[in-house]
This record gives sequence, C-alpha cells and structure tokens, in this order.
Amino acid sequence: MAQSLPMVRRDDGVSSVLSTDDTGTDQTATTVDGIDFGPAAGFAGFMARMAQVQIYEAFYRDFHDRKITTGQIGILIAVGRNPGIRQGALAEALRIKRSNMAKVVRVLEHDGMLEKRTQARDQRALELRLTRKGRAIVERMVPEIAVSDRAATAMLSERERATLLTLLARIVGYPGRTS
Repeated sequence: MAQSLPMVRRDDGVSSVLSTDDTGTDQTATTVDGIDFGPAAGFAGFMARMAQVQIYEAFYRDFHDRKITTGQIGILIAVGRNPGIRQGALAEALRIKRSNMAKVVRVLEHDGMLEKRTQARDQRALELRLTRKGRAIVERMVPEIAVSDRAATAMLSERERATLLTLLARIVGYPGRTS
C-alpha cells in the first residue's frame, strides 16, 4: 500500500505527491483537487482528456453566448480552408461517424453557416461550402478563439506551448501546423 508524503499544491488545483509504493520505490503521483490518479496520470490518453476538458471549459465560458461548439467551429474552419470538401472525407479526417457528421452539418446548414451541394459526377457525394454568414463567423471567431486558447494554456511558456502543439499534431498525424 502506498504511503503519501506531503503534497505540494499549485494554484491550478494540480498537486504533486511523492509516495512510496509497496516495494519502497518513490513515485511521483499527480493529483487533481486532492484525488490521486496514480498511474493514470502517466497515460497520454488520460492526461490529454483532462487537458481537453479544461480547454473546452474555457471555450464554453468565453463563447457560451455564441451558441456554437468547438466541433462546429472546427468544421467551419476546415470547410472554409477546403471549399467543396466532401462531407464523408471531412468526417473521416475528423474521425467522426458519418451519421454524427450529417447531424452537425444539418444544424450548421439550418443556421445558415454552411451549404451542401451534390457533386455533378456523383450525386451521393455532398460537397460543403461556407455561406457568407459562415465565413463571417469564422473570420470573427478565429482571432477570439486564439486569445481564449492562449489564456487556457497560459501556464505554459511560448516554447512549451509550441512543443505541445507540435507533439499533438504528430500524434494525430497532422503534418503541417501553423500557430
């Protein structure tokens, strides 16, 4: 059974605890709000999810009045940068089930931000394009999201933040990243 030694708590609620496991080996455990997650704190997926939640909370705090989700703005940005992209190709790239993508696209189309067109050569393939309203939302929100995102990662130096983004891009297989 691990015995916990004194905890060092930071202002952000994350603490480091030096503990000794059953073999007497010192291990640093990460706690959040006093909860020890043990080895889970060393799992990339667990820590990425915890970071994602923290960053999403900042997004929703800053943009709750916009009635748009992080997923929706990501789709709008992608469509704006790739006019005419097939809905299925975008779903695949974002690793979203096609049925879920269809629902999001329907909402964005209903809200006047996106339009679907069938391809001339394949009537089943849907191309996506931003409407004038969609372009205006992207143009207005991207700089604001950049400020919010930087604030959500303010505990990192610029170099650490750049490294984090580079590593995340590598994990997801995104070859080119711009800050």
